[in-house]
Amino acid sequence: MLKVEHIGIAVKDLTQANDLFAKLFGKPHYKVEEVVSEGVNTSFFQVGETKIELLEATQSESAIAKFIEKRGEGIHHIAYEVADIVAEMARLKSEGFTILNETPKRGADNKLVCFLHPKSTQGVLVELCQEIRD
Repeated sequence: MLKVEHIGIAVKDLTQANDLFAKLFGKPHYKVEEVVSEGVNTSFFQVGETKIELLEATQSESAIAKFIEKRGEGIHHIAYEVADIVAEMARLKSEGFTILNETPKRGADNKLVCFLHPKSTQGVLVELCQEIRD
């Protein structure tokens, strides 16, 4: 793993959260993007070398909606940048980690992503992400 790429925070209201985090960080978000396949709207803030991703559910059955219903707003996942997501998925699977998706899928911010089940990572939802190379 190369670095912490971003920290994902589940929010009920993206507009309100954008205002709050803009005040906190002293600058506005740099991007808003819908990820239809995941049922979320996302917003990104750059903080040093790490990004903060705010996630708002657009569908009541999305993972973010279920997370907020169960746990409330807050930290949802930590994402790590990897050089080769397929190789890293294979390595982690061989080490006994549970991978939630068998193949990488397109995520926000021009990334291929996959998730590790929190039961195999001390209760933390871990996302692996790799920049999509065209």
